[in-house]
Amino acid sequence: MRKNIQNMMSLKTQGFSLVELLIALSIGLILFAGVLSIFVSMRTTTAETTSYGELQENGRFAISVLTEDLLRQNFWGDLSGALHQANITITSPAIIGDCSGGGVNNATLLQAIGAFRTLWGQTILTNGNANPLDCFGTVANTQTQVNSDVIQLKRVTSQPVVQANLNADDVYLYANALAGTIFSENLLPPLIPNGRYWQIQHNVYYVRKRTLGDDNVPVLMQGRLANRRMDFTPIIDGIEMIRFMYGIDINGDGNVDNYLSANNVPDNAWDNAGNASIIAVQMFVLARNIRPDRKYTNTNTYQLGDLDFTVNDNYRRLLFSSSVTLYNASVTSWQ
Repeated sequence: MRKNIQNMMSLKTQGFSLVELLIALSIGLILFAGVLSIFVSMRTTTAETTSYGELQENGRFAISVLTEDLLRQNFWGDLSGALHQANITITSPAIIGDCSGGGVNNATLLQAIGAFRTLWGQTILTNGNANPLDCFGTVANTQTQVNSDVIQLKRVTSQPVVQANLNADDVYLYANALAGTIFSENLLPPLIPNGRYWQIQHNVYYVRKRTLGDDNVPVLMQGRLANRRMDFTPIIDGIEMIRFMYGIDINGDGNVDNYLSANNVPDNAWDNAGNASIIAVQMFVLARNIRPDRKYTNTNTYQLGDLDFTVNDNYRRLLFSSSVTLYNASVTSWQ
């Protein structure tokens, strides 16, 4: 009996053999490697999902901002027909740092010569200090993106402003269906029947690069008329390129006959004059990650209208596109 008890105690105090330890360690390492592989895979997937989520957010926001401005381009409140020197008086002082594009009447405010251009664009073909608008010279660190577009749009706000809320630093259109006056708050125009006040807006969009840490980040810039001057602000990081194709109605039947890039648009089409009118716009927005992913190589070609843009780097990108009908281009009177 005593011998049996001693044998049992001896069995209980025995440890694992070297072979058993090696087998246990091998199984543990295999399990650990599996868990680690799943963790790394989940982390990579999460990073990619977050990256594409940022691209989706930035691209859709850019499309939304541009679409809203294009839809309201050439809206002049109660005034019937186009904004023209024959029916408009100007008493407002000059705009500081004005943005004048191509054409004789393409500044912020109406000039007494030629058709007033409420929509105008140009493709930037020179890197560095390209200057398609004269106001770009006042913008610090301007590095315009090659093959991207600059676009400017003019209109009034969607809702009229009551006289008590007029701001001395803004510019307004006071008009009825027949005539109007462009003025600033300290130069109120004479009252006219059924006249209402509308704040004038002039917006410019383009892409430039700016330095964030060690990275050169493309950013969508917005120029806005404020305090009687054009002020530029970066609004969306990671927008690498914007391109527009302008739908031209040649025969006046209300249908697009051809889509042309900005530099190929006939000069009279910007004026909606002669036999050429711009009645629609296709827009393309290329969004790019702010920082590269060294584990990812991008060799894709992105088609932005008539441009094939090929890359070879470590940035993820998404291309967004949309079409906008310019309803105000053919309006002759508001109901």
